Amino acid sequence: MPTLPELDVLSVFFLAAVALGFVPGPDNIFVLTQSALYGRLPGLVVTLGLCTGLLFHTVAVAFGVAAIFSTSAIAFTVIKLFGAAYLLYLAWQAFKASTSRISSEEGSQPSLSQLYRRGIVMNITNPKVAIFFLAFLPQFADPSVGPLVPQLLGLGCIFILATILVFGLVAWGAGFLGEWLKGSPTAQLVLNRVAAFVFVALAVRLAATQR
Repeated sequence: MPTLPELDVLSVFFLAAVALGFVPGPDNIFVLTQSALYGRLPGLVVTLGLCTGLLFHTVAVAFGVAAIFSTSAIAFTVIKLFGAAYLLYLAWQAFKASTSRISSEEGSQPSLSQLYRRGIVMNITNPKVAIFFLAFLPQFADPSVGPLVPQLLGLGCIFILATILVFGLVAWGAGFLGEWLKGSPTAQLVLNRVAAFVFVALAVRLAATQR
């Protein structure tokens, strides 16, 4: 017995996931700023970190953990405030970067492992993602074709593939901006200030998020 919905349902789900990936939001804006600051490869690594967070949310939805965020105001608040605090930390790191640090070849940017962890934390600490998955994935699952857990896990993986495709394009495009900025430390400094502003705005938006 198949454990995934029919192909036409999966096609609609994939197209919906791609469309959602292009909608401006904290994750794709985060990929754009990090790619512009550090280049295409770091942007792709951030994307993988974000998608690792999506894997966490997929498992949480499949096994019912994500329901806690839709029913517990305390859990929702704690997670979103932790995420907002982390974004403010990233904003401070970007804002205090000096021109000499930006133009330096050594130690001028976070390591790939640091960027990967940034992506994970950025995604996991956004409880709206968990609630979105809790509302979105089950719409495409069908109990008549098999157990729900494998279906939800499969749908989550398809959503992650769509996200990698869309965010990868964002990282690739923003990387060209980053290459241009390498020749201008002043422009890099301005972009860091812009990135700091974006992080603060994302932090405020996350902190103000309601269930």
